[in-house]
Amino acid sequence: MIKPPMRPFQLERYFAKYEFKVRHLLSPSDCEALSLAELLDLADEITRQLWDNLRLAYTESAGHPLLRQEISQFYNQITAEQILVAAPEEAILLAMQAILHPGDHVISIFPAYQSLYEISRGLGCDLTFWQVQETQSGWKLDLNELEKLYRPQTRLLVVNFPHNPTGYHPTQEEFLTIIEFARHHHLYLFSDEMYRLLEYPPNQALPPAVDLYPLAISLSGLSKSFALPGLRIGWLVSQSTDVIEKCAILKDYTTICSSAPSEILAMIALRNHSAILRRNQKIILENLAIAKDFFNRHSQILYWIAPQAGSVALARWVGNLNFSTIYQQILEEKGLMLLPGSVFEIEDSYFRLGLGRLSFPLALEKLEEWIKTKNLLDFSS
Repeated sequence: MIKPPMRPFQLERYFAKYEFKVRHLLSPSDCEALSLAELLDLADEITRQLWDNLRLAYTESAGHPLLRQEISQFYNQITAEQILVAAPEEAILLAMQAILHPGDHVISIFPAYQSLYEISRGLGCDLTFWQVQETQSGWKLDLNELEKLYRPQTRLLVVNFPHNPTGYHPTQEEFLTIIEFARHHHLYLFSDEMYRLLEYPPNQALPPAVDLYPLAISLSGLSKSFALPGLRIGWLVSQSTDVIEKCAILKDYTTICSSAPSEILAMIALRNHSAILRRNQKIILENLAIAKDFFNRHSQILYWIAPQAGSVALARWVGNLNFSTIYQQILEEKGLMLLPGSVFEIEDSYFRLGLGRLSFPLALEKLEEWIKTKNLLDFSS
């Protein structure tokens, strides 16, 4: 089990402090949330009856059988019995505790959502980062570096594609190389696929890791691509029934089971995935065009690499600016929250952009207003 004290989750602490107190957000990772009415309008006869007749009782610990059946449609090598429904964050915790032991070595993509690597550290594992690198041709992972990071004690490789926070997305060939590295060394591969199906164009989507490799564990859910973070529904998928069983046993000590209303609403969403994904991709692509124009206009003080997939991107300030105060100034003067790089344990010159919300143009406008009031061009060299 995790040994206290765990380091504070910097991103979540930052959101807890500001998210519901500011007027404008420029860094959220989710897509514009669907309303309950919008989602229920998509219900078919079966799911509408399930909703109307729902009793607020306990649910099956592994997840509603019909929900797991719907989830299984997104995989080629998986049955409903190889799926465990859990809140996405909970699922990361369960998987890491199920497969890791003190002294194991873990290789994790970096930067990343903190729990993807922090939990292994809390379990007493040795941790090495595999860093996404900023290059002139875009964000890249050095595939040759993986072999250099490997140790005899290495047990787990953690990846996340489309990548949060950079928007990096490997090619099919690159992804298969990563899979083959894990296979060659008989490693577990934890694949965070929360932003999967937000590729542009959609045919750029990678196959789920769990369909390609028996020791892969795929994480997915409704918080990002499906614009339903409030349902708190995600899932772990593994070809290994042993891994799923271990996670299920651990879940008895966390949530036990999922919310009954959330499970029915999740079924409705999954049965209407095409319409929901098209809606979210449209929002992202419209915001992407606005962002490209914005960064072109302000290239003397701001730089970004446009994302290849997903709902987030990483930008950075250019020039001699005081990054220790700039985000607080923007908060106080414009009521605008940006996520500084420090919450991802990188330099504060970087900040995350969220491209999935309808409010993105207004939030970007507030940032532009602030830039103009500060005459930042005078400090960009």
